[in-house]
Amino acid sequence: MLQAREAAKRAALNALKRARRTAEKTGVDLSDWEGEFIGSLEERIKTYGRAFADPDKGAMGAPLSMMQGRKLREIAAKASGKEPARRFGQRVRPKKNQDPDQDV
Repeated sequence: MLQAREAAKRAALNALKRARRTAEKTGVDLSDWEGEFIGSLEERIKTYGRAFADPDKGAMGAPLSMMQGRKLREIAAKASGKEPARRFGQRVRPKKNQDPDQDV
């Protein structure tokens, strides 16, 4: 159990470092908020082993809450130049003048 928690902690810290390093390599400027967000998560994970206290926000063994993980994925996508994943089941609707039976 302790090994799994330490492995999750290391994985979260590596993901934070990777997002910051990718942004620096690609030349993408992270906003002040995004930089502070990554820094505060690193600090809390190093100090407490996890970055949130409310058990309703994520699994007890997880180092990041669900929302923190999602924001980290969005920052990592921005840093790598990819379009962030769509939220809340939003999808791209087909154009109205395009035939839906036509293969693209």
